[in-house]
Amino acid sequence: MAQPPVTIGAKRIGAGEPAYVIAEIGINHNGDLELAKRLISVAVAAGCDAVKFQKRTVEVVYTAEELAKPRESPFGATNGDLKRALEFGWDEYREIDTYCRMSGIAWFASCWDEASVDFVDRFEVPCYKIASASLTDDRLLRHTRSKGKPIILSTGMSTIAEIDRAVEVLGRRDLVLMHACSTYPSPYEELNLRAIVTLAERFGVPVGYSGHETGIPSTVAAVVLGATCVERHITMDRAMWGSDQAASLEPNGMSRLVRDIRLIERSLGDGVKRVYESEVPVMRKLRRVGAAA
Repeated sequence: MAQPPVTIGAKRIGAGEPAYVIAEIGINHNGDLELAKRLISVAVAAGCDAVKFQKRTVEVVYTAEELAKPRESPFGATNGDLKRALEFGWDEYREIDTYCRMSGIAWFASCWDEASVDFVDRFEVPCYKIASASLTDDRLLRHTRSKGKPIILSTGMSTIAEIDRAVEVLGRRDLVLMHACSTYPSPYEELNLRAIVTLAERFGVPVGYSGHETGIPSTVAAVVLGATCVERHITMDRAMWGSDQAASLEPNGMSRLVRDIRLIERSLGDGVKRVYESEVPVMRKLRRVGAAA
């Protein structure tokens, strides 16, 4: 099936286009706005196309029992203390929006509930991300689609039947699917990168890759297999406190990833076998004299 490109801001995602690279800040800011700004600057310096955050209405996404569970963190003794501390509000996102606009990079968020979609929508973001955990939430899918923006849908921890249903709810227009393994960090033997091809053939929309592994080569390989969009978590230091830090790339790693993706894109070519002008002198020097052409 054909894969019509999806336009996000000034960039097109689809076959033949440069891979759209997303640096996921997520909750790696640890509730610190200045750290979030540093991570945005790292993404800009690396050449990423966008940064992504996560937005939740804590009392909607989690039950009271879940929030009351003991969980030691720098923010308190319960899971609720942690979840609330990691949520930015209006003032923080207003600064993030201004900072990203000044830095020339797009931003958007994975919204885990309808109120969060409405919250982020006030900033006129270019698209929405739907996390793998929300793929089966039909109400959230419909509400996100109602905003009329492109949607990037991660498919980790989901069966083909569940993805079929989500695509049915969302429709294929302005939709990018992301292959993913939702283990943090992901074991290499469970990345199953060939599923990128499977999803592209089945749904006929651009398919990307959201990686949670510790290294870089497999994400570059995803681009070789046709991933049109790539997402990796970003951190200042993988040893920092936080549940996603170990599955993230540090500044040097993100820069290397973008560099390698762009080199691979230049290297793939068009598939037509030809002799390049640069090869002719070598051919004349090394081919055996009188050998059949």
